[in-house]
Amino acid sequence: MDLDTFWGLIERARAAVGDRADDRDSPDDPLVPAVVDLLVALEPAGIIAFGQRYADVWWSAYRWPLWVAAYLIEGGCGDDGFMDFRAGLVLQGRRTFERAVADPDSLADHPVVRRMANEGRGWLGCEAMQYATGNAYQRRVGETDSYEAALAAVRPEEPALGEQWNPEEDPDETRRRLPRLSALFL
Repeated sequence: MDLDTFWGLIERARAAVGDRADDRDSPDDPLVPAVVDLLVALEPAGIIAFGQRYADVWWSAYRWPLWVAAYLIEGGCGDDGFMDFRAGLVLQGRRTFERAVADPDSLADHPVVRRMANEGRGWLGCEAMQYATGNAYQRRVGETDSYEAALAAVRPEEPALGEQWNPEEDPDETRRRLPRLSALFL
């Protein structure tokens, strides 16, 4: 599956849920089920191809500056939290995702991030998205072993890219690198 097709599917799911597409805070969040429904309509090979592309996209966001941005936005962010954050960032769509990977401070413009800073409500991370493709495959095929086997060799775990710093130990560095998010959350 090429990148345009992958992002097109995400955008179709976002369009299907309308104004509820950005915020993962709701207990009845409709976006992941919309993604799953679109995936179930694909042939099994298409679901696997989506899962492989998702893994590539998701790993492309494994960067220290974005991790520190997630730390600021979420009030802390460990390994699992950053996995969920990147999954939720994929659900924000291509433009937001690519912009955040290139410039994590751009998330200061995102309406949900601003609401999180100003009102203490909202959420970007989405653990459920990490299981969406497997769930769709299970619904379509009735098992997940062949899906898991196809994805096992997609991408080995790699270290996060970029220079690492600790926002708790060095808030001045965080303010220098992420000035707009720092103004919202520090």
